Amino acid sequence: MGAGSSSLALGSEGGSVSSPSRPSLDDVPESCVSSIFMYLDPPEICRLAKLNKTFHGASLADFVWETKLPSNYKFLVEKVLGQSPESLSKKEIYARLCRPNCFDNGAKQVWLDKSSGKICVAVSYKALRITGIDDRRYWNHISSEESRFNTIAYLQQIWWFEVGGELEFEFPAGTYSLFFRLQLGKTSKKLGRRTCNVDRVHGWDIKPVRFQLSTSNGQQASSECYLHQQGNWGHYHAGDFVVDSTNTAPLKLRFSMMQIDCTHTKGGVCLDCVLICPRDSTELGGQSRPTGSCRVFKFGHDSDEYECGD
Repeated sequence: MGAGSSSLALGSEGGSVSSPSRPSLDDVPESCVSSIFMYLDPPEICRLAKLNKTFHGASLADFVWETKLPSNYKFLVEKVLGQSPESLSKKEIYARLCRPNCFDNGAKQVWLDKSSGKICVAVSYKALRITGIDDRRYWNHISSEESRFNTIAYLQQIWWFEVGGELEFEFPAGTYSLFFRLQLGKTSKKLGRRTCNVDRVHGWDIKPVRFQLSTSNGQQASSECYLHQQGNWGHYHAGDFVVDSTNTAPLKLRFSMMQIDCTHTKGGVCLDCVLICPRDSTELGGQSRPTGSCRVFKFGHDSDEYECGD
């Protein structure tokens, strides 16, 4: 009896009797962590993956990243990345699609917004039909760090201004906006500082430019806008279109902008690209309305008319 009591006392004082360890994050099953990751945004998953090996392993699960990919990711992998979707992990597909990926001989780019996983597409001016583009009396091609395609078109002067283009693409379901990216004035750098020459800017305040958009399933939209924003790039809204969840076939878009009043010349404008992004995208800082004061008309699914200001 006494010996047993002495032994027990020794165990409690000397620490020879081990107490149960406290649970830690390492004890959480990897499958449980992966199930939680399905409900988190990609940036949150990447941050948590740095905690320990279990969280890192959970962050690699295909079923986690498949929930973050757009519904048309297989189309994107085949058309844009030029690979089989089965040859890449879902996380690798997501990471590669978040980078700007060129297709159609480098004249177009597609990428995913890292936070939302939504698709954005840009079409270079080189893929557009532009009146007089090959005549150096009218247009010049200028290298520019301000373009994702590293080249812009600069209009010196012309009577008939018309730009048009087409895009056939498989978009996930949602509402998308189409913009023309333009700038009044020619940018250059002097002593490391950005300057913009607006001496040749003229004609855009006399008559508005007309922007048009139509889709192969019958949607149409148009807007009229005076170009007035000098020295900075502006996104001029042509219209919106809706992709239905039941429509899995590629959608063909036609878009244009024109100012064909030949009573006066117009010039001094830079054309970069056409940008297509979800209507609530962060690509434009949440901008979903036209740059400047525009009158927008919609025809098709949701016919309406409204005024937009700065």
